[in-house]
Amino acid sequence: MGTVAEIIPNAANAWRLGAPEVEGWVRDVRPGPNKHFIVSVDTHMSPPVKLFHERMDRKFHDFLPRIEVRKNGERYIVMPGARPDRLVNFDFDGDDLVRSKSGADLLAKDQDGTVVGGLARIADQDRDGVDAEVIFPNGAALLMWSSRNNEVVDAQARAWNDWAMEQCAPFLHRCSPTAAICTADVDLAVAEIERVAKLGYRILALPNKPIFGEHDVNDINYNLPVFDRMWAAIQDHDLAITYHVSTGRDPRAARGNGGAIINYVCHSLSPTIEPIVNMCASGVFERFPRLRAATIEADAGWVPWMMQKMDEAYLKHHFWVRPKMKNLPSDYYRSNCFASFGEDKAAVALVEEFGLENNFMWANDYPHHEGSWPYSAQALYRTLGNGLREETRAKLLGFNAARAFRFDIPEKYTTSN
Repeated sequence: MGTVAEIIPNAANAWRLGAPEVEGWVRDVRPGPNKHFIVSVDTHMSPPVKLFHERMDRKFHDFLPRIEVRKNGERYIVMPGARPDRLVNFDFDGDDLVRSKSGADLLAKDQDGTVVGGLARIADQDRDGVDAEVIFPNGAALLMWSSRNNEVVDAQARAWNDWAMEQCAPFLHRCSPTAAICTADVDLAVAEIERVAKLGYRILALPNKPIFGEHDVNDINYNLPVFDRMWAAIQDHDLAITYHVSTGRDPRAARGNGGAIINYVCHSLSPTIEPIVNMCASGVFERFPRLRAATIEADAGWVPWMMQKMDEAYLKHHFWVRPKMKNLPSDYYRSNCFASFGEDKAAVALVEEFGLENNFMWANDYPHHEGSWPYSAQALYRTLGNGLREETRAKLLGFNAARAFRFDIPEKYTTSN
């Protein structure tokens, strides 16, 4: 892949290069000696297409997603328990084409067997000013929570967890993968948490609902004490929790006019609120005060509203609320929770007003099209603008992520210029 200078944006993406002048910044976001420490808390890595077939027992293969070609030539993703989803091919070019081909495994080799993947990925992030990243599944691995068969989900999670750590182990100081956990079975979840902690993981990826699918009030959920053993294991190993958008499969997806927008806003972003409210409202953080939980890729402008509504319900519905807690739900959000944001001006406008400078974290969503790579500097100028304190910018760009996900901050970023 070429350098950023060689990436030519499509006409439809020319807006990505536009950015306002910013004033009063002590440090910059562009690569160089006067740059902020920057962590992208949401990036993705695609495993080999055959990873799960190669690493899982054959008895599970029929449960895995597969591509089916119909007589009319249309291709569908088919898996048990779900309506087939048609795959639409796009003729990408320019920066869209580059994104579609980026983010492969870190240990990819060239023709003479030389490992080039890690160097290519790190070079991509270096060009975007990113010092470290949190890595989530991509491609087929995004579907690993979609089965109702817990053995299948756990086997997929173990395959991803082994492979992702193999890939990232040489680069853990800047490439921190997330370990997928099957939360539909607490015994399986605790066992895998114990295992991945020994592998060197610092971050877990939990699905937004323990059992993802049609709503059933009888399903276990994160507000219930049945998960206390899992929270205890996570806290004991000092692991961070993440809830990434669209983890699992949401059957309430829309079709037809406006479907792409409806699915994105209502069925991808919005469900990410639920697990955080579950934890803040049910006393989880009171019982396990060292837990850290973050919503990923759902942006953050909604956080002040959510905090207000949690507290309002706690105070005005006091006769229904159980358990009674020492603090308000919003207090537990402030002390234990984080939210990632990309180009979310609402989040930036509210962050200091609502005292959330320690809770928000930036991400470029490499290499996804909805992210800002490889033009994150311009995106950050547009998003952060001139209204924030320098200390707040530093926290949003990297210091909060270092605290949440245990990244070391190089000394050059902690000393004054």
